[in-house]
Amino acid sequence: MRESIQVIVHIVRKEFYQIRQDRRMLFVSILAPVLQLIILGYAATTDIRHSTMLVCDQDKSAESREFVRRFANSGYFDERYHVDDLQDVDMYIEHGKASIVLAIPPSFGSDLLGKRTPRVQVILDGTDANTTSVLQGYVSQIVASYNQSVLIEHNAAPGRLPVGRIVPEPRIWYNPELLSSNFMVPGVVALVLMIITMMLTSLGIVKEKEIGTLEQLMVTPIRPFELIMGKLIPFVIIGFIDVVIVLAVARYWFGVPMVGSLALLFFLAGLFILTTLGIGLFISTIARTQQQAMLIAQFFFFMPFLFLSGFAFPIANMPLVIRSITYIVPLRYFLEIVRGIFLKGATLRELWPQGLALLLIGITTLTLSVLRFHKKLE
Repeated sequence: MRESIQVIVHIVRKEFYQIRQDRRMLFVSILAPVLQLIILGYAATTDIRHSTMLVCDQDKSAESREFVRRFANSGYFDERYHVDDLQDVDMYIEHGKASIVLAIPPSFGSDLLGKRTPRVQVILDGTDANTTSVLQGYVSQIVASYNQSVLIEHNAAPGRLPVGRIVPEPRIWYNPELLSSNFMVPGVVALVLMIITMMLTSLGIVKEKEIGTLEQLMVTPIRPFELIMGKLIPFVIIGFIDVVIVLAVARYWFGVPMVGSLALLFFLAGLFILTTLGIGLFISTIARTQQQAMLIAQFFFFMPFLFLSGFAFPIANMPLVIRSITYIVPLRYFLEIVRGIFLKGATLRELWPQGLALLLIGITTLTLSVLRFHKKLE
């Protein structure tokens, strides 16, 4: 065992020496994350439909039911959850189950018909500033349309008195200033970490094939698991260095608040790195050249992950079949983790499903890739 540790240490030293000698790889591993974070940090989002809505109807009158139906039939909101007490809505927002809460007061119907002003509370998850702004616009449209229809209905009936008008009172949680960078930059942190660790792992091993050093290592007494561990450990270390760099840029360049636990973020980032290392190792078993490795990573992993993770396009807008595929995309879970810790101060109690998913995907991916790489060595 001691001999194996010494062998692994020597391979780790060799890898760092090789990275230091190759200035292009050094640039990619250290400086590229900063440049990518700055460039991609200003990305935009798209329109939103089918946002999950929670309803707290404390009036339960015909007027309140019709009001809720207007939201549900608009196509912008899906009525998924109901609670009777407004104190129960916190969990749904914190866990990301609901994007909007429609809270109707007990006197909604009587106030509306009695020429008083019913005030409806609308709570929005402000982590995605652009999405929240769009949802606010949808809420205003629906309320204005409902006000107009109620006025026409009651004023057209003879002997009826004019009714009151509904006034929505929006409350935005977690990102009240609606800064888009607060949502995009944590996502770029996850994206950059994936690109760097996956690319470095695949290119580093494929380069060994091209220059012939991998074959030389294979004829030495070094056992396969020692070689694999020695190849992967440097990229794990570089991955955590990249985490520190991009977090520093996000916090001190873009000013994104860090509400949650930094230690928890590092722990869950380690689970995410398991998946990216496994994918990078898998790519290295397929590609024969660095150019092939880059093309495979670009077209079969980077682009699909970017589109299916929720980084560029809201997952709720995707067809059911596509949404099902997103559950095997590790970047999806890490985006929820990073944004939850940054903006909501989420703890392991809220993030354990995402962490467990990353652990299972990481173990599966890394195990299959190691077995395939081991077979290639033999």
